[in-house]
Amino acid sequence: MVYFIGAGPGAVDLITVRGQELLKKADVVIYAGSLVNPELLKCTKPECKIYNSASMTLDEIIDVFVREYSPDKILVRLHTGDPSIYGAIKEQMELLDKHKIPYSVVPGVSSFCGAAAVLNAEYTLPGVSQTVILSRMEGRTPVPPDEDIEKLASHKASMVLFLTTSMLEKLSEKLVKGGYKSDTPAAIVYKATWPEQKIVRTTIAELHKSAKENNITKTALILVGDFLSCEHELSKLYDASFTHEFRKAKEQ
Repeated sequence: MVYFIGAGPGAVDLITVRGQELLKKADVVIYAGSLVNPELLKCTKPECKIYNSASMTLDEIIDVFVREYSPDKILVRLHTGDPSIYGAIKEQMELLDKHKIPYSVVPGVSSFCGAAAVLNAEYTLPGVSQTVILSRMEGRTPVPPDEDIEKLASHKASMVLFLTTSMLEKLSEKLVKGGYKSDTPAAIVYKATWPEQKIVRTTIAELHKSAKENNITKTALILVGDFLSCEHELSKLYDASFTHEFRKAKEQ
């Protein structure tokens, strides 16, 4: 079996218990070396074969699985965060299907969750935002026209941008043109949950300047939205005057 495992956002203890147990038993591990914390590999068996996919092509990754596969082996593809988000796992699965090699996915804690945690933030605040948009700017890899940042910005929802740190001037322009105010709160979170983590609170207008001042050029998430400020309504969930299935409203 090939296991696609989410390594979590960076901190070694934020991988899931299931993911860690599989790593301990793995006979082969191919990990995303440019993003996954290498400390996670310390729990593998001494005889485990380890490959860094940063320098490998898709065909080379699949060749390893084809060569190493047998029903009694555990093969691990270790991805950063959660593999379902910018993990490029579908193309790997399709090739494994062709070779009739079974696989399974072990979810992980995405970096967008890690970023919210280190900011003590909640993306979905009553009266502020009930929607979270995960996206990225168009770069060398295009995005569908209907998912251009300018169009997504028209919702003024909580937004998390991956793979966009090198394009912050253009990002600010698109966000404002799409509908956000230039002074909308924003945050740059570099390597969320890693020991070298860096947090920069700023505004949409100051994104590029803030990143430059803090020498952040990659491996960072951009968070945008009024959820980063403190003004919001109280939720109905714990409102004493609100009745739901498990609690009756109290008379005021």
